[in-house]
Amino acid sequence: MSPEHGPRRSQVVMVEPALSQLAKLTAAETHRLDRAIVAISVNPELGTPVPDTLLRDYVDDVDGVRVIYYVTALRLITIVAYVEA
Repeated sequence: MSPEHGPRRSQVVMVEPALSQLAKLTAAETHRLDRAIVAISVNPELGTPVPDTLLRDYVDDVDGVRVIYYVTALRLITIVAYVEA
């Protein structure tokens, strides 16, 4: 990887339940959530695996954010199923 470029980020897609939850957040909550989603897109393995599923659970206690997501097989797309801020 050249020094000019950081790690490749995955594309983040939100499914309907996450979009509905996002619509209810304040601007400050959305800003905190954005930071978490950027972190996940750079490193999809941040979250803890949910046993017996393909899901991962990412919790940032400092910002008070939780994201439930899964990553496609080629790690190109991260699909967000649930958000909480």
